[in-house]
Amino acid sequence: MLVNGRASVQFGGDRALWLRVTSVCDKPTYHGWVWLTGYSIDLATGRALTRREVFVEIAGLQNQRPRTDSAPPCDKAESTTRRRGV
Repeated sequence: MLVNGRASVQFGGDRALWLRVTSVCDKPTYHGWVWLTGYSIDLATGRALTRREVFVEIAGLQNQRPRTDSAPPCDKAESTTRRRGV
């Protein structure tokens, strides 16, 4: 998800980020706004960098895949192993 100045003024200009959303908070907020939790993405590698919680306007979010030449295709995603209690 692209989070830029359309979603919140704090992400305007060079402060825009790509966010891999992991959860959406269900607590009530201002109409049309939402808290998202996820990881900012390094466009060069497609890997998660840091965990972020952002307060954004839903109408300003852009749900699209980052376009880079080095981004791995969706069908070649690395597998992960989940362990109990982690």
